[in-house]
Amino acid sequence: MRIDVLGAVQAWHDDGRPISLGGPRHREVLGRLVAAQGRMVTTESMIDDLWTDPPAGAVGALRTFVAALRRAIEPDRPPRTPPRVLVTQGTGYLLRLPRTAVDVHRFQDALAAARRSPGKAAELGEALALWRGPAYADLPDSAWVRQERTRLEELRLQGVELRAEAVLTSGEGAGLVAELGGHVAEHPWREPAWGLLARALYRDGRQAEALDTLRRARSMLVEQLGLDPSPRMQRLETDILNRSSGLEPSGRPDPDHSPVARPRLGPRTTVELARTLALAGGDALVGSRRDRLAAIAAAERTGDVTLTARVIGTYDVPSIWSRADDSAQSRAVVAAAERTLRRLGPNGPADLRARLLATVANESRGADLTGTAVETAHTAASAAEALARDLADPALLAFALNGVFMQSFTRPGLAAQRDGIGAELVTLSSHHALPAFEILGHLVRLQSASALGELRTAAEHAEAAELLATAHESPLVPVLTAWFRARALAARSAGPGGPTAATAAAAYRAADNDLAAAGMPGLHRGLLPLALLGLRLLHDRPAPTGPHLDWGPYLPWVTPLVLLAQDRVEEARTALTAVREPPGDHMQEALWCLTAHAAAGLDEPGIAARAATVLRDARDEHAGAASGMLTLGPVRRYLIEAEACVQEHH
Repeated sequence: MRIDVLGAVQAWHDDGRPISLGGPRHREVLGRLVAAQGRMVTTESMIDDLWTDPPAGAVGALRTFVAALRRAIEPDRPPRTPPRVLVTQGTGYLLRLPRTAVDVHRFQDALAAARRSPGKAAELGEALALWRGPAYADLPDSAWVRQERTRLEELRLQGVELRAEAVLTSGEGAGLVAELGGHVAEHPWREPAWGLLARALYRDGRQAEALDTLRRARSMLVEQLGLDPSPRMQRLETDILNRSSGLEPSGRPDPDHSPVARPRLGPRTTVELARTLALAGGDALVGSRRDRLAAIAAAERTGDVTLTARVIGTYDVPSIWSRADDSAQSRAVVAAAERTLRRLGPNGPADLRARLLATVANESRGADLTGTAVETAHTAASAAEALARDLADPALLAFALNGVFMQSFTRPGLAAQRDGIGAELVTLSSHHALPAFEILGHLVRLQSASALGELRTAAEHAEAAELLATAHESPLVPVLTAWFRARALAARSAGPGGPTAATAAAAYRAADNDLAAAGMPGLHRGLLPLALLGLRLLHDRPAPTGPHLDWGPYLPWVTPLVLLAQDRVEEARTALTAVREPPGDHMQEALWCLTAHAAAGLDEPGIAARAATVLRDARDEHAGAASGMLTLGPVRRYLIEAEACVQEHH
């Protein structure tokens, strides 16, 4: 397995599948063991670190957290065999993993190697790229977390400066100017950083700017700290004035090993660039989300709450899908927004509060919400909308309405409500030249019309979105509308004179090929198999049973039908009984319909009754069509099946 803590705490199996670590306490237990670096942490120490005032059942609670983590980390471990990763030793626990399996250990080892051998310092760029935000970003702000974040942040800064020193010594420098400029702006008290920036400027042929940099450093040190520059800084100024040969590189870099300098811009500039790149999709979208998180972390490190609020709220990229592409990233953004809201207080600037609230609403995706997080996200969406309307700020209102849309999947049957949100987005955005949100409005209306079976109306919105996308360079739009056209073919294939099921299946596969490169794994994973299952159900055929299908997040709801198709009736019944309530997202009607269909096929009236109760409000909609990308057919069909199953037992 692999664990990352330089950012939110995350873990993966060896095959790349993410490990669900559970709640904050579970992740804190794992994080605390990572921080121990392979040493045993006693139960007593762990309890003291997890609770300021430990409850009476703290030992039992800790054992429960450990047991849950062990099940998640080693799901295939046979019963009554000792764990291999999270092991019990003496009076506590430890992690038994190679250091290469943990990002923070790889970073620390790379830094130590660079200190021992200056020739390896230029390779620190790869190790520094492991940082996705503050260390342990999503953990509670407990004493051990604060201590570890402070320690690791100091090591990160040392790594930045050690790498810059190596790059300058090897003969480069121009590419470091932007990076070191941002570094100095964030950490003005680090005298070595000023010296490195001055040397990089000099290496770039900017002698006057190099000298000005050193004079600004001297002024800051003398006036604000009452300190004179170090002898090293004074010598550097003299050397730059005299164009000393000592400033020349000791050797040219090996072209096969020279580091690629990626400019580290200021946090506001970084997030504005990330916002622009997000609309391009693909690798640019993936990178923009990573850069956004890094910008938020940089802003938080400054301690400037207004700057942090602006950095978080600037990323108002339209959101159309209710399942996060990276759940850990979304949680980290929400946590940062909530921290900043608390620091701003209820009397903080209304526009900043509105943007932070809208960020919480947009990043709190339905598929990932549990417990009080659902209510928190809904409250944030409503509050953001109210503030935006009071401020009469069209761009802010569009962002807030996006959050309202993202929180409009509380139950099945709300397509008409979402259509109203989409209509306001289209009107508002067209009047105030907000093309990205005008596109969003048309896509929302496409989804709503698709859910209601109004395919002609949906096609009109698809065309409107495509026209805007062409004019404003939004390449993700045709990827989404291609799926809608495949969904329309699938619906028509079930009627007389329509295309064949094979034609619809080919259209789904072609659309899936484009989506695979769009940088939206939260949308892509499991979508094609679910679409093909819907196509089979439209033609009254059983679920596909091939082992090659990756059902992604939809597997629990599909499994009973797959087992039933294999005549494994009792296994199917067991699987159906274990299925939980579908999450509140675009696919909830589809998953409830699959549950109803399986319950009817297995003659399970209790489950059928529960599904029928939920689906009645969506009786006039089409299952899965709220996505605008696939359909399982009319909800009414599955509702009738479920109600018939119930009636047979009365």
